[in-house]
Amino acid sequence: MMSALALARRGLGRVWPNPAVGCVLVDAQGAVAGRGWTQPGGRPHGETEALGRAGDAARHGTAYVSLEPCAHHGETPPCTDALIAAGIARAVIATEDPDPRVSGAGIARLEKAGIEVRVGVGRRDAERLNAGFMKRVTEGRPLVTLKCATTLDGRIATHTGESRWITGEVARSWGHGLRASHDAVLTGAATVRADDPELTCRLQGMESFSPLRVVLDSRLTTPLTAKLVVTAHDRPTWIMTLAGGERGRKQAFLDCGVEVIEVDADDGGRPDAGAVLGVLAQRGVTRVLAEGGGQVAAALLRAGAVDRIAWFRAPGIIGGDGVPVAEAFGVDGLGQMAAFERRHSFSAGRDCLEIYERQGGVGRH
Repeated sequence: MMSALALARRGLGRVWPNPAVGCVLVDAQGAVAGRGWTQPGGRPHGETEALGRAGDAARHGTAYVSLEPCAHHGETPPCTDALIAAGIARAVIATEDPDPRVSGAGIARLEKAGIEVRVGVGRRDAERLNAGFMKRVTEGRPLVTLKCATTLDGRIATHTGESRWITGEVARSWGHGLRASHDAVLTGAATVRADDPELTCRLQGMESFSPLRVVLDSRLTTPLTAKLVVTAHDRPTWIMTLAGGERGRKQAFLDCGVEVIEVDADDGGRPDAGAVLGVLAQRGVTRVLAEGGGQVAAALLRAGAVDRIAWFRAPGIIGGDGVPVAEAFGVDGLGQMAAFERRHSFSAGRDCLEIYERQGGVGRH
């Protein structure tokens, strides 16, 4: 099962709206006969890939699958039918699929066909891996990871706005790796105006892993010359804005290949974080990496929508006149803090990376 989960991780950031699934087929003698994982775009599914590699060796064997096989007809036939037709004798499934079109139906179909089914092996790891897919299905929003690159005192820039580069080359390359494992990267118009980022994965050989780019822009102030706009025909780019914007400006973005999506405003007259995440989920996005400035961080924290934090910390201090990682978001007492638990800590060259999760976790336990 650990191998199946490792295979599933290869699909993160590339298979939405589908879950990332891994499958290992073991023949009747206990030897691995086939491996598979969900392919880019969500199809073929991991089970289909593994069966194709195993061929007749799957008969009387065991399938180890990181998520309950689908039982409904979509663009491809159900994976349960493929497993049954292959003649497997046993299926070991990490966790159930919360999608109401599946949700136990895949397990029931396998059992009805006389296949021995065991569920729950590696459940915690499987639910953490596909927490984004599960949140989209059960809560109507994607998993959100807030990525921060700060000094020791939590500053993202000097008071003059200088921010390149607070963290070193290793940390920046790891940041590109984070982009590759998320469906979308989210930023604000202020960050686009200040830094003119590309928000792509520029690791050698992984350029195709670049995510969807999403910009929060209340009044369509993003420059038409911004790299995100200029490259929109090559890399999907969405701008989330408020209704009632200038029509000519909107058309200019559309002509550049940018999709402009109107959402409701929050109390501050900016795109409402909950509404933005709801639209992303409706469109199939399961994992979002937020790389905006203090406004975006504060909006997501205020909405209680930050599930994970990837915090790159450089060994330097700017001081109180520097730009904070998050603007004020309404905390009057300690009990109102956004609370997280540290899961991992790594050295990243001269910097460090700390991974936090919202207290209580992000998977189903």
